[in-house]
Amino acid sequence: MRRYAGLASAEELEKALREIGAERYHNLHPFHRLLHGGRLNRGQVQAWALNRYYYQSRIPMKDAALLARCTDPGLRREWLQRILDHDGAPGGREGGEGGIERWLRLCEGLGLDPVYVGGETGILPAVRFAVDAYRHFVAERSLLEAVASSLTELFAPGIHAERIPGMLAGYDFVSESMMGYFRIRLTQAPRDSGFALDYVREHADSPESREAVCNALIFKCDVLWAQLDALHHAYVLGGGIPAGAFVPEDMTGRAAS
Repeated sequence: MRRYAGLASAEELEKALREIGAERYHNLHPFHRLLHGGRLNRGQVQAWALNRYYYQSRIPMKDAALLARCTDPGLRREWLQRILDHDGAPGGREGGEGGIERWLRLCEGLGLDPVYVGGETGILPAVRFAVDAYRHFVAERSLLEAVASSLTELFAPGIHAERIPGMLAGYDFVSESMMGYFRIRLTQAPRDSGFALDYVREHADSPESREAVCNALIFKCDVLWAQLDALHHAYVLGGGIPAGAFVPEDMTGRAAS
């Protein structure tokens, strides 16, 4: 029996979505427990930031794909803000710095060359495949499923609230100025997830569409989890760093031949 088949109301749908987050969100991943507990070395934190950049860089691209398919001006206006949040406001207006720029500042603070990070040559193949699968999902599935896949943002403020003090306390190479991305997401994510939740509650108007919404969120949780699986395997468990991927200075010689 399919677990989320037969949801009879918006209230049951929301309950199911929050249940999915409680069971599947990537704050539960062993790599995140290590990261937030100050138990990684500098090179491992660098690997996380560099690989996560690929995900950050593709967020406005997947949002643009959603906008390109949307016939509702109200939804387009609301969703456009997500692109501006990550790419920055046009014309260099005051306060126009975007999330991608903040993420590069984090990478630079960790000792990574922003040009190298932005070149995306050091990304783990599994991270690249997972992120690209997310972008294709948003471009190819129904608009309702595309919106629903963003609902991991319901759970993001919790992970950021844990990450900021955890990393500041756990690593002497992490400074307050490097936490800018996470601090602003404490307000942006609730705004975005609130809109998306209201949207799916209104537009998922049948048991079949409510199940599709749940499956979209499960897919997105899997995308986030798969990225951490790749990082944990390559940089913590010693499973081998694929040729061409980033090799921290303290792990030189452990890349795959």
